[in-house]
Amino acid sequence: MRRLLFATRLGRDARGATITEFAVVLPVLCLLLLGLLDLGYRSYATSVVQGALHDASRMATVGSYSLAQIDARVKARLSNFAARSTVTTTTMSYYDFAGVAQAEKIVGDTAPLNSYNAGDCFEDANGNNAYNADRGRDSTGGADDIVRYQVTITYPRIVPLGGFMGWSNTQTITQNTVLRNQPFAGRSLRRTGR
Repeated sequence: MRRLLFATRLGRDARGATITEFAVVLPVLCLLLLGLLDLGYRSYATSVVQGALHDASRMATVGSYSLAQIDARVKARLSNFAARSTVTTTTMSYYDFAGVAQAEKIVGDTAPLNSYNAGDCFEDANGNNAYNADRGRDSTGGADDIVRYQVTITYPRIVPLGGFMGWSNTQTITQNTVLRNQPFAGRSLRRTGR
């Protein structure tokens, strides 16, 4: 009888309910807040990388800067962003917009078809005597050429969510832009076949 009375009284007692509910909700709330902080930081990082990319691409299209100067400018701009980050840049030039990030054209295809095999003939658009999945030249190109500039930054997460969720502890952001160079001089395009 005494146990039944104790159980009934305990069932009606609400003095510890708030702290118990808070203890259940707190981990979920903390995880949500840390996730929002990580997402916000990624948005900020994307904005900073995009700004550095626009600055670099403008420098590349006016033609008065070397690739080394452009890369140094991008890395300097992103160095304040994350001290332990890795920044890589890629600059490719093309004859026209239709060729951006396209493979070199295969003109004599052998089996298996629709993919490059040793012995296939192709248009060597970038003049390096090898088939490439991207026909661009590793340069800022000449006057009126199309330039694709890419910046990739890899940085450690600011909150340790990666381990809890099974994600990587680093984040990678890649931004691209494609612009036409200024038409300050005539250009010539050398196309050779193999």
